[in-house]
Amino acid sequence: MREHVRPSQTHAEEVVANAPGENFPVALRLLPARHRRHLTNLYFFARLTDDLGDEARDAGADTGADVTALRLRLLDELAADVDRIYSGETPQSPVMRAMAETVRECGVPAQPLLDLIEANRQDQRVTRYPAYPDLERYCELSANPVGQIVLYIFGVATPERIALSDNICTALQLVEHWQDVAEDLGNGRIYLPGEDLERFGCTEADLAAPTVGPAVRQLMIFETDRASRLLDQGAPLVGTLRGAARLAVAGYLAGGRAALAAIRRQHYDVLAGTPRGRKSRQTAELVKAYLRGR
Repeated sequence: MREHVRPSQTHAEEVVANAPGENFPVALRLLPARHRRHLTNLYFFARLTDDLGDEARDAGADTGADVTALRLRLLDELAADVDRIYSGETPQSPVMRAMAETVRECGVPAQPLLDLIEANRQDQRVTRYPAYPDLERYCELSANPVGQIVLYIFGVATPERIALSDNICTALQLVEHWQDVAEDLGNGRIYLPGEDLERFGCTEADLAAPTVGPAVRQLMIFETDRASRLLDQGAPLVGTLRGAARLAVAGYLAGGRAALAAIRRQHYDVLAGTPRGRKSRQTAELVKAYLRGR
């Protein structure tokens, strides 16, 4: 893990420096520059928030409690930067100064930004989810705000569209968790609902195995189908949009469908390696979603 000083300096600069190597959705490369700029600002903010919650540590943090305290303090500093944006002050972090431009130009409300930070606070306190509704409430903080901000960036945010977007974003978050079961367990977290583990007769030891057994495979079939249904429920959002907004949302939808296909192609063995969606499948899903409007 990386040593960390403060979000306004060292880490923010590192996030920006590493961003070109990240896999942006295919559609984003096709969007007008003004939209790409705002979506990139959102990406940097979300990436910085996640990194503070998952990776921040320094030489003085000797115990797990020390690391948790450091991460919570840094997340509080980031939230203070959000407050500076809405009070007319200049944020300390270069990432947040860029995000301030997006907030001003696109009318983004504060709550989605604060919710993303709160999700990472929750990651410091909560490592297991007893039931699916508990996980769904976590996704309301960790994923849905991203889609809401995207709609504001394109100037198309309405209650009806936000509801559909929330379905897509929760589904995308679930898919990411199902791809990363082994990695999350290595970090001490299990996002698979406890009630589902019990239903399929799975233990935490089963999740630590090098490959899935029959019970875990059946569990992952169930969870993958759940995420797929939720993604399809939000998909009609694409048909309500036009132009660049339609292309962007179709791209996010396509990314989720390609990831689901990768899990199935790997026969649901998410423990043997992280299933990754193929670019060719993602492109094909993008074209299909854009043309069909769902």
